Amino acid sequence: MKQLIKTAAVALFGGFVALGTYVYFFPQEEPAAAIETKTQFKLSNYNTPPSMPLESIDFVVAANKSLDAVVHVKTVSEAQQYYNPWSRYFGGDAYSSKQQRSSGSGVIISDDGFIVTNNHVIENAETIEVTTNDNQTFEANLVGRDPGTDIALLKIGADQMPSITLGDSDALQIGEWVLAVGNPFNLTSTVTAGIVSAKARNINILDYDPGNETFPLESFIQTDAAVNPGNSGGALVNGRGELIGINTAIASRTGTYNGYSFAVPVSIVKKVTADLLEFGKVQRAYIGVNISNIDPELRSKRGIDVSEGAYVRGLLEGGAAAEAGITEGDIIISVEDFPVKSVTELQEQVGKYRPGDRINVGILRNSQNKKLEILLRDRYGNTDVKKRTDIETNRVFGARLEVVNPKEKSTLKVANGVKITDIEEGKFRRAGIKEGFIITHIDKQAVDSPEDVKRILNAKSGGVLVEGIHQNGMPDYYGFGV
Repeated sequence: MKQLIKTAAVALFGGFVALGTYVYFFPQEEPAAAIETKTQFKLSNYNTPPSMPLESIDFVVAANKSLDAVVHVKTVSEAQQYYNPWSRYFGGDAYSSKQQRSSGSGVIISDDGFIVTNNHVIENAETIEVTTNDNQTFEANLVGRDPGTDIALLKIGADQMPSITLGDSDALQIGEWVLAVGNPFNLTSTVTAGIVSAKARNINILDYDPGNETFPLESFIQTDAAVNPGNSGGALVNGRGELIGINTAIASRTGTYNGYSFAVPVSIVKKVTADLLEFGKVQRAYIGVNISNIDPELRSKRGIDVSEGAYVRGLLEGGAAAEAGITEGDIIISVEDFPVKSVTELQEQVGKYRPGDRINVGILRNSQNKKLEILLRDRYGNTDVKKRTDIETNRVFGARLEVVNPKEKSTLKVANGVKITDIEEGKFRRAGIKEGFIITHIDKQAVDSPEDVKRILNAKSGGVLVEGIHQNGMPDYYGFGV
């Protein structure tokens, strides 16, 4: 009898091992080739419909409203190519690379095929494939992306798609029920539930990279809905089935869900996707202040009798705040009558506007409430937005080029060079070149301006060799055909 029980236990354990091996090491075959159709740039349902009353919450209804709008996003990218300078003498391939595959989720926000996802889902992708909940497969075009918020906008060639209703993340309450919809571990159309644990969380996961004009804006919705790898870019919906966030990150020491997940609020998503669609780049506005949260030490030192708001420690000379009359020691407590309790909340609210917009800011000064109108500016002090045509002027082979400033030349010890500050689908990306790379030579010809790069490449046919240096000071070589 003992032997029989032992045999049965071994068999049961073996079955679980076999099942686990299938799930993790033998995933389903990826969808077949995609269908590419003409791209039309419009957002047909961009205006947010009125929310349903809170008492009408129903998880089944919410899941049914959101499942068909959440898609599976699969990408193929090439690892960095390596140049073998000895190939001409000893044979072998001059360049080597290896394809990489990854997947995540996306959300259809317009019935004409616009899809929002995370930037880290599609970053460096050569091809992007989207599979809908009813198993239709499309090739997606990248409209634009914003590393500062980890948001990207895609477009598929399809009409009458099941788009999701955009909700109001500003009205979201802590303790409110939410659903996370996505494709964790390639388990498509998965729904999990939880509550809003906190709002305006800054967890410092997005890179600060001023050289590439990447300035993180983190004001995450924190929930305890289970989110795992593959959920990135998926939907966080409220109990009415409205999109209130894009699932982006988890707090984990193991790489899998440990209790908390984080989503970009839809208020930021709407602003970012609108900018990417209209301008190709996010138009980020700034007040021009140095601010901090109000902690007990600051309250004691400055004699402050409130515990919420953004304390103004300093002002940018000639900036928007200084021009509007804000002074050091003021406490910013609202933006357009929306209460501001922390630095993160202030950044989120200002992040909804563009340079040139005027906003009313509530401040507390000497225990007196005041309202000031601020004309927002970009980080260079300008009040106008950059049109798509301006952004595309210095774009070559999918990369935007800028002259390297003298300080960077001195730091990296280069006499000349052109810096790649943004890179999308194109020959540079397929060659493995990354943002921040400085091109110093093309086929041994020195380059010092975007015009030099254009002139040399336009005169070439066949293969070219690009030489340059990374931001860490390491030289590198790339080759591709033109």
